[in-house]
Amino acid sequence: MFIETPRLVLRPWAERDIEAFALVNADPEVRRYYYPAILTPAETCTMLAECDRHLQTHGFGFVAVERKVDGALIGGLGLSSTGDEIPGGPHVEIGWILGREHWRKGYAFEAASACLAHAWSTLGLLQVIGYTSSINTPSRALMQRLGMRSDPQEDFLDVTVPEGNPLRPHVLYRIDRPTQAI
Repeated sequence: MFIETPRLVLRPWAERDIEAFALVNADPEVRRYYYPAILTPAETCTMLAECDRHLQTHGFGFVAVERKVDGALIGGLGLSSTGDEIPGGPHVEIGWILGREHWRKGYAFEAASACLAHAWSTLGLLQVIGYTSSINTPSRALMQRLGMRSDPQEDFLDVTVPEGNPLRPHVLYRIDRPTQAI
């Protein structure tokens, strides 16, 4: 999966990305809405290996987001398959995580918009979901800006998060392929 936007390149992970992405995953502010909150460098390596396997198996995946102007890795974004842990699954979900210094610059919207266009035009997907903890207002706002809609009846408890943890309640968003993409 290789996607270009005016400012970004979405591409498969490379060995040179591991250190920079491990720093993103070690930042408590970046990971405040994720469980577990912090990933070790070894856990980041395992995550990236799983992303590569998914990409090879399905033809889409969670990939590196690189800034064109300087080649800097700014985070990760992409599509992945969910299982039955998400109500109504399996689904194809879109997700993202960017380093804090790259927030509020429009990068996530730019990359996610291009990823959704790829989902419709190249992959032929009919629907993509997104989900996050109910308290993650920045990601919820981005999903809404992308045109994704939520239904409170589809809210769910993430069974991978311990009971009582404020990150356990989750909200599910959906977006259908636009008719002009058919």
